[in-house]
Amino acid sequence: MDKVRAKKTLGQHFLKDETIARKIAFSLTEKTSVLEIGPGMGVLTRYLLDNPSVQRLKVVEIDRESVDYLREHYPILGKDLISEDFLKMNLDTLFDSPFAIMGNFPYNISNQILFRLFENRNKVIQLVGMFQKEVAERVCSQSGSRTYGILSVLLSAFYDAEYLFTVDEHVFAPPPKVKSAVIRLVRNGVRALDCDEDLFVRVVKTAFNQRRKMIRSSLKPIMADTAIIEENLSSKRAEQLSVEQFVHITKMISNV
Repeated sequence: MDKVRAKKTLGQHFLKDETIARKIAFSLTEKTSVLEIGPGMGVLTRYLLDNPSVQRLKVVEIDRESVDYLREHYPILGKDLISEDFLKMNLDTLFDSPFAIMGNFPYNISNQILFRLFENRNKVIQLVGMFQKEVAERVCSQSGSRTYGILSVLLSAFYDAEYLFTVDEHVFAPPPKVKSAVIRLVRNGVRALDCDEDLFVRVVKTAFNQRRKMIRSSLKPIMADTAIIEENLSSKRAEQLSVEQFVHITKMISNV
């Protein structure tokens, strides 16, 4: 098999620029095992296999045609080539210790990948990969920015985000209609938040579901009396609040 046909339904845009592939593969900041999501025809896989910082590489691919291609061209992967859906696979038994996630991620599931990262924050110490530029900017944005949103808050609570570089459309086959960007998320020192973490997620999501409204209005679906929130916070909108302020509000709701 010479190549794989890109499938629109899977959001496939195969990276063809070797320089960018190598740059992504060598963006790890420490030695660790790596799970690559959606390797396609293996342009990134090749450099991950060459990177001495990658202690062990496993790849997960949902596309049957890509799996067949990788088996033929990367027999070294053996059982570490997993034919599964990343969104449904069990991450608990992948490696014996925390690991990194890397990839040129399918744009149609990029948000879902990031939510899975958040859910598995105590297993995944790092993520490096390609996203649609808009998603990358959202993840790396700070409070006060228009692009600041649910994922910005949830991920920045546990990861330090870094926007590495922008990628033009022409380096993909087929080229997407948008620009892309590579970001790196590195696990910070926060092991747990000083609040009910499930409620924290509800608070953040509820606040951003009506992001144009002030907190005193947007949080009414989950708290009857928003008057208990200090004026300096209740008069703000979700995009103006830091992680620490969301934690503070969550604790106030817990104590009602």
